[in-house]
Amino acid sequence: MPEYATVTYAEGDRPDRRFERIIGKSAALESVLEQVKQVASTDSTVLIEGETGTGKELVAHAIHNASQRVGRPFIKLNCVAIPLDLLESELFGHEKGAFTGAIAQKIGRFEMADKGTLFLDEIGDIPPALQPKLLRVLQEQEFERLGSGRTHKVDVRLVAATNRNLVKMVARGQFRSDLYYRLNVFPILLPALRERREDIAILVTHFVKLFSRRMGKPVESIPPETMAAFQWYSWPGNIRELQNLVERAVILSRDGVLPNPLKKSQPRPIIHSSQSSPLSMNSEDSDRVLIVETLERVGWIVGGPRGAAAKLGLKRTTLLAKMRRLGISRPIPQEETGVLALAPAGIGMGRRSSLNDEVVDLPFLP
Repeated sequence: MPEYATVTYAEGDRPDRRFERIIGKSAALESVLEQVKQVASTDSTVLIEGETGTGKELVAHAIHNASQRVGRPFIKLNCVAIPLDLLESELFGHEKGAFTGAIAQKIGRFEMADKGTLFLDEIGDIPPALQPKLLRVLQEQEFERLGSGRTHKVDVRLVAATNRNLVKMVARGQFRSDLYYRLNVFPILLPALRERREDIAILVTHFVKLFSRRMGKPVESIPPETMAAFQWYSWPGNIRELQNLVERAVILSRDGVLPNPLKKSQPRPIIHSSQSSPLSMNSEDSDRVLIVETLERVGWIVGGPRGAAAKLGLKRTTLLAKMRRLGISRPIPQEETGVLALAPAGIGMGRRSSLNDEVVDLPFLP
């Protein structure tokens, strides 16, 4: 089994243990961590961009841990996982009686992160009505709780992340240009796993050791054909998908040998055509393909231990929100309508199903 390793630095150059959770030694990853070191000591806003599953939250943690705010709060919020009508309260808090159900005062994430770092994941899903308020707190470091006219001052360093193309959203009028420029002070683009293949063996070995230890199930060898399958798979779900498949393989392992969990997954080959290669997809297309393929594999079950959300490492509510945003709906059996609601590849949408807003956890029965 190859040795587990972390990012390689020149002797005496590694900044203690601040980056220990970021696994790999590729040039692409080292470039990212060099940017982290450059910006961490400042209070500048950082925008982390990259596909789903590339480790944006880990990089946000690394920025905080390498900054002067280490030891202060690191508060995180996934903007797409919070219902739109509650998101403002989550960010800024509310006073008792501010709205129906506000039975007590609530402290928002900006107050919780005072003197520390606030990590806002899926920043592209902030609704337009909230974007001016977010811009104000970034510029002025002040806000009001819902139901209060009192202004609160805070000292918060913001790190935001997105897998969406904010430039295109600005052009379509879906995202404020002034907020985008305020967020885009120091952008960091995370490479997809297929762009750092030299790290795959290291990551596989790391996760094998991790899950073997957790399960009390020693895995002593990884056959060359299994490692080759890991190294040449296209990884549309990036590190999160790799982690989940390694966990499955450890569960299935016998006699200390790691089986190949990709045999039944029928992975798409890496095609170098400019039209069909995963490398040419934007992040939304890549997300759509990954989600649809996972749903098809589990029979369109969303929640539960065997559902797509668990396979993708997402909360059920997060997956449903992503499906709504990407226009993904369950296909209607052809004998019922004669038309499918979704093309099999997830790209090139047909007519959307009327059941799109009622995604449930049971597949259609034959």
